[in-house]
Parts: sequence; structure tokens; C-alpha cells
Amino acid sequence: AAAAPEGVPASQREEPVRDDAAVETAEEAKEPAEADITELCRDMFSKMATYLTGELTATSEDYKLLENMNKLTSLKYLEMKDIAINISRNLKDLNQKYAELQPYLDQINVIEEQVAALEQAAYKLDAYSKKLEAKYKKLEKR
Repeated sequence: AAAAPEGVPASQREEPVRDDAAVETAEEAKEPAEADITELCRDMFSKMATYLTGELTATSEDYKLLENMNKLTSLKYLEMKDIAINISRNLKDLNQKYAELQPYLDQINVIEEQVAALEQAAYKLDAYSKKLEAKYKKLEKR
């Protein structure tokens, strides 16, 4: 609406013509009753509490799951530690037994070398005896 010039009394101002069907009146735009607002607020807070309780429960369950997973992992690592200790102990025992056997293994190596040398000597003796036999047969034929 256009503003009336100052100094003109309100009774002399011209009112524009209104179409009542297009204009909303104050009675039509009512606020909900106080009881309805209170009930809606209670309902909203109840639903929000339920939602937050669900979220906190889910988070709590996630932490419980992580705690259980950590406990299981800890137990597995303890088992692996025990296995590693047993392996280490067995390896030390095996190394000690190997060290105790080492002199015998050295003797076996020496005997093997001596057998190889004896075998070579036997081949040489065989070759020499064949030569002698050939010379003997040659002398015998004369």
C-alpha cells in the first residue's frame, strides 16, 4: 500500500480496494495450540533421545568389538611368542648337537680323503701289476 502524505489525518486517507479471496486474514494463519506444541516438542525430544541412544549403542558395540579383536590378537601374539621361543630353544639344541658331532664329521672327511687316496693307490698298483704280468708273460715266451 502507498504511504499517505504526512499531516493527512488517517480518516481522510484513501484505502485501496482489496480482493478478500486473495488476501489471508489473521484468523486463518493461526499458531498451533500450546498443548500441540508441547506434545510435538515431547515427541521430537523422545525421538531424538531414541536416535542418540541408538548411535551411542552402536558406537559402544563397535568399541566392544575392537576390544574383543584386540584381546584375540594379543592371545595370538602370545601363542606366536611361545612358538618362537620353542623354535629358538630347539635351534640352540640342534646347534649344540651339531657342534658335538663336528669332530666326528671332521674324522669322516679325513677318512673319506684317505679312502680316495687309497683307491688311487689301488688303481696305480693294479696298473703296475698288469704291466708286471705282461712283462712276465713276455719273458716266459722267450
